[in-house]
Amino acid sequence: MQALKDRIRREGENLGRGILKIDSFLNHQIDPALMVAAGEAIAERFRVTEPTRVLTAEVSGIIPAVMAAQALGNLPVVYARKHKPITMREPVYIDTAPSHTKGSEVLLMVSPEFLHAGDRILIVDDFLASGRTIDALARIVRAADATLVGIAAVVEKIFEGGRENLAYWGVPIEALATITDMSEGRIVMAE
Repeated sequence: MQALKDRIRREGENLGRGILKIDSFLNHQIDPALMVAAGEAIAERFRVTEPTRVLTAEVSGIIPAVMAAQALGNLPVVYARKHKPITMREPVYIDTAPSHTKGSEVLLMVSPEFLHAGDRILIVDDFLASGRTIDALARIVRAADATLVGIAAVVEKIFEGGRENLAYWGVPIEALATITDMSEGRIVMAE
């Protein structure tokens, strides 16, 4: 997606240790037009998989997930919570994943109220790096006896191996922008 790549080139910041700061349009401040276009691009790639729900992790995955779900025909969006609110009844689907930016493990929780056996789930997230957060989401999909139909990311950092780590799920994996190298302060993208 060229508009996304252009924004990363203009505004992306390499903070070292593989961390890409794109807070000016996705991870802190949102560019609605860019996210609508991202949602449409994701929908175009995954419409054929016929998802019935979109799943993501809070917080930064929510906007692209909502935009993709809207473009797919206003599908419900479920996001895995990192903290259990008092309104979430037991039992819950729960898994853990390491957070690259927080430097610790995070819990991911989804209520069975919103993820059902027979659902066809498209996972959408802001980043695909090591793949561990998305893998935890996919395990939650499996625990719910739902079917994982695809994985979409706004940005993939291919050098962290996430795509290979998720290949065993046997579903299409797509990214709208792919970062191939962030060594020595660079941000190099695949064309």
